[in-house]
Amino acid sequence: MRLYLCEKPSQGKDIAKVLGATQRGSGCLSGSGITITWCIGHLVEAAAPEAYGEQYKHWSIEQLPIIPERWRVEVKPKTAAQFKVVKQLLGQASELVIATDADREGEMIARELVDLCGYRGPIQRLWLSALNDASIRKALGALKPSSETLPMYFSALARSRADWLIGMNLSRLFTILGRQSGYDGVLSVGRVQTPTLKLVVDRDREISRFVSVPYWPVDLVLNSAGQAFAAAWLAPEAYADSAGRCLNEAVARQAAERMRSASCAQVVHVDVERVREGPPLPFDLGTLQEVCSEQFGLDVQETLDIAQALYESHKATTYPRSDSGYLPESMLAEVPTVLDSLLRTDPSLQLVMAQLDRTQRSRAWNDDKVTAHHGIIPTLEPVDLSAMSAKELVVYKLIRTHYLAQFMLHHEFDRTTARLSCADQSLQAVGKQIIVPGWRVLLAEPKAESEDSGETAAPRGQVLPALHEGLSCRVTSVDCRALKTSPPRPYTQGELVKAMKTVAKLVADPRLKQKLKDTVGIGTEATRGNIIKGLLGRGYLVKQGRAIRASDAAWTLVDAVPAAIADPGTTAVWEQALDMIETGQLTLEVFLQKQSAWIAQLVLQYRGAILAIKLPQGPACPVCGGATRQRTGKSGAFWSCIRYPDCKGTAPGESGAAKRGAPRKRLSRPKAS
Repeated sequence: MRLYLCEKPSQGKDIAKVLGATQRGSGCLSGSGITITWCIGHLVEAAAPEAYGEQYKHWSIEQLPIIPERWRVEVKPKTAAQFKVVKQLLGQASELVIATDADREGEMIARELVDLCGYRGPIQRLWLSALNDASIRKALGALKPSSETLPMYFSALARSRADWLIGMNLSRLFTILGRQSGYDGVLSVGRVQTPTLKLVVDRDREISRFVSVPYWPVDLVLNSAGQAFAAAWLAPEAYADSAGRCLNEAVARQAAERMRSASCAQVVHVDVERVREGPPLPFDLGTLQEVCSEQFGLDVQETLDIAQALYESHKATTYPRSDSGYLPESMLAEVPTVLDSLLRTDPSLQLVMAQLDRTQRSRAWNDDKVTAHHGIIPTLEPVDLSAMSAKELVVYKLIRTHYLAQFMLHHEFDRTTARLSCADQSLQAVGKQIIVPGWRVLLAEPKAESEDSGETAAPRGQVLPALHEGLSCRVTSVDCRALKTSPPRPYTQGELVKAMKTVAKLVADPRLKQKLKDTVGIGTEATRGNIIKGLLGRGYLVKQGRAIRASDAAWTLVDAVPAAIADPGTTAVWEQALDMIETGQLTLEVFLQKQSAWIAQLVLQYRGAILAIKLPQGPACPVCGGATRQRTGKSGAFWSCIRYPDCKGTAPGESGAAKRGAPRKRLSRPKAS
């Protein structure tokens, strides 16, 4: 019997439909000589520390580090029945086709069962990029050999075990040390979550330390041949900051007064640059999360869930957990089919389709830049838009639009920069004249941040009149405003995902920076959303509208743990090591040996350490009037009476971001004892 092992029941049913396996069984579908069964995510999980010994039931520094000699997994109680089904079928199978998701995690879900159940027969890999019938048939005709994807399992296993070593050991270590110092709460440490948290804490530190500086821009409205346009005064370098803002009020107001007295401004120089922009790539998951966060206010995990539903339930888009926006050149042959199915799905696209050049090949089609997965695009078959929720529909249309943009003309415009002189003062006017709208017909240009903040009255998108050297332009108005520099903006979830992806740019250590490529980030496309969701759930991150801020507990944790644990650069190096395991340049055993030795060294360094804590000032207990201590519950941080459980008075907690300047709890890193 040939057994197909899928990741989810829905995948199993999709594949069974194509294979003609219609006979229902317990946790499976069968046909002539074939059976399709499925997991429900991970059917087994890494055993907890207490599974390695009774002594680990109690958290004690003396029991650390916990480093298993032989790693154990346990069957998840909730899905034990399906595990029995899979185990029985693996025992009966003469050959196996792994049909789980085409990524590291999918590989691990299948291979951990293969190992645990002792299956020793031949294995092939079904590599699916979409779950529509045509894509499944194509993939079934091109099964991969087992050896080609086996290294992905070793990489996933390395990630899982490294996460276990760091999470179990360091969470226990710093929670115990924190309690000895008066911090009543769990300090959860994670290989990816802690450096992610540090990104937010560092941004919040920038904001809290920011000192606003006043400056005085001078904006003018000029007129040439009856057409008004905006220009901005260029402050002399001696009175300007690095951004060109005038920091001297007297100089700005004097310049403004002189220009008001003048009747005209003279064009000194005009530079016109023709700019030709190609369409943006189809989406990878991280970019999709970033754009959906910015445009629709969606949480990153919500975007992933929607993209997963479009892939699994609606069969409308391809595999979502992709880290590449490029497309294989072989898929050019499918373009007519995809476009025709899009039109059949939505006849209102008729006018758009008439503008497409189906033979056009954008930069997206590039075999050299396609990773294990290609960009997220529409599938080959029509879909039912009415079955989608409102949020699913807007995300689907966004993915669809990025695909259609590949067949539109380049967006071309002339960028004009004019220098003018008025009463011996220098001015600049910037304009944009669209020559060919191209793909911008589908994707509107995002609003520039400076225009949104209102800091300039000279918009870059304005259309300038015909200007030439020596032309005289009438001065219509001069406005000198008093503004203040703004602090950095707090992260949104989408911006945090972007920072996680491009963390190499934020690494200060030149040695680490040299080792890292710009494309190496922390976490993966599949896990970043869940990491952020987990930090929110633990109360380490707090939502403020679309922004996310770090709570007091987050500041405490980031200041307490070793610098290397919180440093995104270190985590990015680990991610690079996982990639090396996947490509065969590093073995799982060597990686785990190094991780175990490092954990043991940290435990030895911190054993017996005393962490200095400065307790934050909480509100009085609303019941007894006594002191309160900050705790973390399911809904985040809150204040609890120090006499608990004798007194159960509580008060709402505040995030560190909300308590600007309030004392914060700090745990200092000790020297080696």
